[in-house]
This record gives sequence, structure tokens and C-alpha cells, in this order.
Amino acid sequence: MPAYLVIHAEHHGDDTLIEDPALTVEFTDGWVLFKDRDPLAKDPVAIGIPAVQVARIERVDDSQESAQEPAPQKE
Repeated sequence: MPAYLVIHAEHHGDDTLIEDPALTVEFTDGWVLFKDRDPLAKDPVAIGIPAVQVARIERVDDSQESAQEPAPQKE
């Protein structure tokens, strides 16, 4: 399941974890928009955060780690 950790610029230690099975993130016009990628959603924006309030965003779900394959071994 997609999950993103929002590290706030000014509120250290008050970070936000956002997760949802249909979640995507988009950076546009000074905003960070978390959207529902379900094509039937009336309003795809689930949450919007002004970009100036965000220090960084990290994707923290397990699927990202499991998608990586180990490097091939030299023989």
C-alpha cells in the first residue's frame, strides 16, 4: 500500500504519515497534492499541503523495498 511520510518544515517531530491503497503524490503550483488514483473518484485530491510547509516527503511503504532486486553476484 502506498505510504508517504511528510516531514514538516517547522514542526519537528510532528510528521504526518499518509497511506491509502490508491494514493499518488503530485507537486504542482506551490502545493503537494495527495490524490486518489481511482478513476471513479469525483474529486481526486485527498489532501493538499502548501509546499513551503514541507521539508521533504519520503515514500515509506514496503512495496518499494520488495520491488528492488539484489545486485548480481560476480563469479
